[in-house]
Amino acid sequence: MKGLVFTEFMEMVEDKFGDEMVENIIEASNLASGGAYTSVGTYSHHEMVSLVVNLSEKTNIPIESLLNVFGKYLFGVFESKYAGFFKHVNSAFDFLDSIENHIHVEVKKLYPDAELPSFKTRRLSETDFEMIYTSERKMAGLAKGLIEATFEHFNEPVEINQENVNTDGTIVKFLLTKNG
Repeated sequence: MKGLVFTEFMEMVEDKFGDEMVENIIEASNLASGGAYTSVGTYSHHEMVSLVVNLSEKTNIPIESLLNVFGKYLFGVFESKYAGFFKHVNSAFDFLDSIENHIHVEVKKLYPDAELPSFKTRRLSETDFEMIYTSERKMAGLAKGLIEATFEHFNEPVEINQENVNTDGTIVKFLLTKNG
């Protein structure tokens, strides 16, 4: 995983839970990196899993909820650092449709070693949209937070139904239905 994800996760933890919590989860996680991340570095996703698990244990907040909150937080970071991705996009569906074939292509240009999740999208109607998330990292909660934040950005109410396609959580289907 790219270091940007780690540095932003640590900033979110610090913002929401304080410096001491950051130190506590790093110490409890026994990380190969020692918890020292740079935004351009690349680190094992197992370190993120360990950090999230330890944060969950220390806060009694479910892992999926933490990933969801982090997804929303990360969207704000992407929105400010990569504003160009939002130009000339008029709706949440248009933006989500651009992830795989535009945004991820540009990310790969910047970070050729980035291991990105896959998002297959399909417009079912004017109000219904399907996204299939595929990632060995099993972080659909993070993807859901990013999706929710996308709809908030475009001020479009949405209902999100999430369903595991397989038993291990590496493939998840999101059915998005615009309300109103």
